[in-house]
Amino acid sequence: MEEGCIYCGQKLYLLKDGIVKCSACSKRYSPAKLKRQRALIETFCGDVTARAASQRLGIHYVTAKKFYDTLRLQLLVFLEQHYMEQVHKVQEYDEYLYLDHSKRKERRYIFDAHNFLSFDYGGKVYNILMPSLNRYKKSFLADGLDELYYNEFSKFLKIHRIAKLRSRDNTIVRFWKYFDEFMKKYKGVRHNNFIYYLKEAEFKFNFTMEERVPILTELLLKKRAADRR
Repeated sequence: MEEGCIYCGQKLYLLKDGIVKCSACSKRYSPAKLKRQRALIETFCGDVTARAASQRLGIHYVTAKKFYDTLRLQLLVFLEQHYMEQVHKVQEYDEYLYLDHSKRKERRYIFDAHNFLSFDYGGKVYNILMPSLNRYKKSFLADGLDELYYNEFSKFLKIHRIAKLRSRDNTIVRFWKYFDEFMKKYKGVRHNNFIYYLKEAEFKFNFTMEERVPILTELLLKKRAADRR
């Protein structure tokens, strides 16, 4: 049994159904579920995919994937707040175009590229996802400019444009390289989900493994408390 309530630290009582109840705040929760969630937080922070985590921990893939998605949602708010508290530290910024590795050799995928702005604030990065390039697809194809656009994009993939940066060795370029490598294990993600993976990479780039677990644990605890209100 837990040494104390995860909400207030007071004494817990074990109920017949395996649920514990706090003697002070009267909140209830399952120690078994809490243990599973803590293990999933650790696999998430350790760059273990949801599928690999489900196999390692002996739980259903859907359960692991759903929990990972919950973590990513919490990170959106956390990273926004963290950036806004230190926005005065912004020194450099630049624009990046990302296309999944499996699509880079075929011109028909060129408009699937994701465009985002990266900001360096005190050695950490913050990213803003820009409007999808897909909205320009019809007009480029109608004007016969798809070939030109493909050639220009191919050049960009080979040479990072760093006009707004002080040097090639900087936090933003290091993040781009990190993100490019980070995405390889996912074999592509759905367009609408890209922002969640971008922010996951941002979080892991900004914080060490020792910092990640406590941050996510606290975020989930706050969410759980808010859901009970």
